Amino acid sequence: MKFIISSGYLLKQLQNISGVLSSNVSLPILDDFLFDITGGDLTVFASDLDNTVSIGLNVESKSKGKIAIPGKMLLDTLKSFPDQPLTFDINTDNFGIEISSGYGKYKLNGHNPEDFPKIPEIEDANDFKVDGSILYSGINKTLFATGNDDLRPAMSGVLMQVANDSLTMVATDSHRLVRYRRLDVKSETEASFILPKKPLNLLKHLLGYAQSEVQISFNAKNASFIFDNFSLICRLIDGKYPNYEAVIPKENPFTLSMQRDDLMNSIRRVAIFSSKSTNQVKLNIQGSELQLTAEDLDYSNSASERLTCNYEGEDLEIAFNSKFISEMLGNLDSERINLKMSASNRAGILLPETETPDKDEDLLMLVMPVMLNN
Repeated sequence: MKFIISSGYLLKQLQNISGVLSSNVSLPILDDFLFDITGGDLTVFASDLDNTVSIGLNVESKSKGKIAIPGKMLLDTLKSFPDQPLTFDINTDNFGIEISSGYGKYKLNGHNPEDFPKIPEIEDANDFKVDGSILYSGINKTLFATGNDDLRPAMSGVLMQVANDSLTMVATDSHRLVRYRRLDVKSETEASFILPKKPLNLLKHLLGYAQSEVQISFNAKNASFIFDNFSLICRLIDGKYPNYEAVIPKENPFTLSMQRDDLMNSIRRVAIFSSKSTNQVKLNIQGSELQLTAEDLDYSNSASERLTCNYEGEDLEIAFNSKFISEMLGNLDSERINLKMSASNRAGILLPETETPDKDEDLLMLVMPVMLNN
């Protein structure tokens, strides 16, 4: 089995999918890329059992066959070359691999491709299509809000709900919640499933290169994402997602409106002086004045800033975890934001004040307050 390919081209494409490689001591084949070649078409697979990603490449070849190649050694080798053609000559009997470059020859041992995990098939699948940029935006705006509690695995992923007239993605860690909804995605089937973090991070990386629609197929156990020359199949999180709609307050009569960057930068400055255990930043709103304060009594640190804002409602003092609210503000695109509140012990709702350029996008972020330190 023999093929020729550019070193730079191969390196870039392998790096795109290398995030799925797993250093599994009990199953060393998961350290490998599986190369499957048919003439001028090369498909490279990487898997950790739960997730399998593949990419299609063009090569110069008349061969057909498969070989498993150690991932780290191959990547390190490719990184050492300036861009140039490489010839791979593979002995399918003993899985020996010889790589020829303009500098010399390099030999390494491959592995039996039959030991590589079988590529899962999604049977009885439902499917729909979504623009790659929409899916990227949905992942980018929700993934950061997922939880890390092993006792509540459903909340460690992102809920994806498809309906006849919308796509909704939700993430929460019980302290904050993000609901990203698109009104321009259609599906013949109404369903929901929970995607784990690892494949979402892989998708987020790969979608940066997407130039087309993403075909999403799913059943009760797995989901697949196919676009351009990429394919990702992942195992879904088994469990029931909490009723997130029940925790979103229906009435928040007090509205703070201001420039997003002004609020975010002020919170980040003041938060440096907050308690490292609570990260508490206090918002005291009176009329058109917002006072931000933070203190760390253990080290006698404190900070205070005053900002001008537009505010409708009664005077209010409320505190938030600065890390949560600044991260949420950082994931809003609008120049101005609205923070809707009702009481110091009830959740605040962050919304873009102005309509996004895309009117089919509906984004809501919820953040729980922390107990005031008086």
